[in-house]
Amino acid sequence: MKQTVLLVGAFDSKGQEYSFVRDLLLANQLHVLSVNTGVLGTTELFPVDIEAAEVAEAAGSTLEQLREAGDRGEAMKTMAAGVAVISKKLFSEDRFDAVFGMGGSGGSTMVTAAMRCLPLGIPKVCVCTVASGDTSTYVGASDVVLYPSATDVAGVNRISRVTYTRAVGCLVGMLQTKVIEAEHERPIVVASMFGNTTACVDTCRQQLDDQGYEVLVFHAVGTGGQTMESLIEQGLVDACLDITTTEWADELCGGVFSAGTARLEAAGKAGIPHLIVPGCVDMVNFNAPESVPQKYQNAGRQFYHWNPSVTLMRTNAEENRQLGEIFAAKANKAKGPIAFLLPLKGVSILDGDGELFCDREADQALFQAIRENVREGIPVHELDANINDPEFATRAVELLLEMQAEDKV
Repeated sequence: MKQTVLLVGAFDSKGQEYSFVRDLLLANQLHVLSVNTGVLGTTELFPVDIEAAEVAEAAGSTLEQLREAGDRGEAMKTMAAGVAVISKKLFSEDRFDAVFGMGGSGGSTMVTAAMRCLPLGIPKVCVCTVASGDTSTYVGASDVVLYPSATDVAGVNRISRVTYTRAVGCLVGMLQTKVIEAEHERPIVVASMFGNTTACVDTCRQQLDDQGYEVLVFHAVGTGGQTMESLIEQGLVDACLDITTTEWADELCGGVFSAGTARLEAAGKAGIPHLIVPGCVDMVNFNAPESVPQKYQNAGRQFYHWNPSVTLMRTNAEENRQLGEIFAAKANKAKGPIAFLLPLKGVSILDGDGELFCDREADQALFQAIRENVREGIPVHELDANINDPEFATRAVELLLEMQAEDKV
């Protein structure tokens, strides 16, 4: 059976480019389902299956309203919302197998909106003029592949002809490559990790593997936490070992690795066992030293240059107190088994006894805020160890397995 590609883009301004790509897809024995996001018109170069009017209506608007308003930014926001609704609906109806699109910063915003709402594993390729630097707004927590356009997406020429063809080749290769599934599917545990908690998570992963679990580890750099929470929301996860919750420190203090304010919510909403450890909340992440906000630079704060691209700032007692209150508030909403495990001798390598970020007053402010604000019935366990000590990892696994067993009763 032929596979179908959802071809998404602004056909009013990019009709020639999309016509070229559509012919490539057809030449590769693929069906094409086309969706126009262009507010100003369409194309006569190929038949369009879903026109822009339907996209606008899916977002609760009309093309006439968008045109009359004359606000390009608002129009793109509306069409992005509409195309996401249509993409999810078509996918639920099993209408396509992959998504392809092209654009500049605005066009890519709409194209990737149709991609980010889909499950991981569905091939998604966007030829993008801004496929470098910070692309988090386009990729989010998904597996969108951004293919650099080299030239602008403007015409079919000796450069873009190669770019479009190779990008289509990427999508075709994805569709033709069979994913080998494991013979025996094991229960999935997701875990959050940072360089400063690697020893702990590696030990946990090995112990859980020995117990018959498959452990998916996510780098707590913002997108990592978002992706982990997204998988939980999709119902693919059995338990969450949240060793590294540092993304909340960045959210609170303006660091570069924030995962947003929904972090720590998905497991509670899903009702799966969730063990929360305040791993690496002793640090806020910035880029090079000059990127540190001025309000911190001359405030007597403790910094550590982790590498040329990462500057760490030690959180203080007040910030830790706020983090403790946030963690407790998130836990209080949980529908399933949830517990805390506190490492009394430091929440990271740098917070170990005698290390640069060692600040037991700040740690205690965090721990006390958690104890004082969690609702009755949520256990707060403590261990007189550093987060990376083997006994801490062993205790974390024990607690998670206990919650998992209780959840099955």
